[in-house]
Amino acid sequence: MSNKTIEEKLTAGRSYRAMEFRAIDEEFTVEGYATTFNQPYVLYSEPGWTLREQVAPTAFDNADMTDVILQYDHAGRVYARKSNGTLELSSDEHGLRVRANLGGTAAGRELYNEIAGGYTNKMSFGFTVETDTRETTEAEDGSVDILRTITGIKKLYDVSAVSLPANDATIISARTDGEGVIAEAREEFARAKEARERKEKAIALIKTLMEA
Repeated sequence: MSNKTIEEKLTAGRSYRAMEFRAIDEEFTVEGYATTFNQPYVLYSEPGWTLREQVAPTAFDNADMTDVILQYDHAGRVYARKSNGTLELSSDEHGLRVRANLGGTAAGRELYNEIAGGYTNKMSFGFTVETDTRETTEAEDGSVDILRTITGIKKLYDVSAVSLPANDATIISARTDGEGVIAEAREEFARAKEARERKEKAIALIKTLMEA
């Protein structure tokens, strides 16, 4: 994906996450999981704090999935789509399962061969968030871990075969939430740091009074 395309995606307010994708038979059918449930991954990290994210099993319960499409790197050609029956989406105990038939076009069959050959083996999905929760944990060394749980997805736009590995894709997708999520995480880290400093000053004052 070009830098220009990435920037366009970032400003669109959509998010992207990556998972494995594979070919399963010679009928040009592929399947995989666009996301797994309750499995935290690092979304963003800075010295002193880390923002992790996970998707709740209920996240897709009320999501708009009326005409999801399958693309490559979230751009360009449509290889399958829900409205014509070539793309199937379903939630199970593991995550959001994707099954697609790529045999309808020459380009789709070419993509199938790339997946079957292992040249493309990751999957991602583009979405907007409706609801989420945050949980902040402070370690003994003062570092802060913020766990964001996506509890509701507003709209699922596409699932895509992607060229980037899962970890690299999540770094890109961290920015697609806009600066809002990361800015909020910075604020949570700052509040936790301030609270820790107040606690340390209070302890020092108590020790001073006791020694007086």
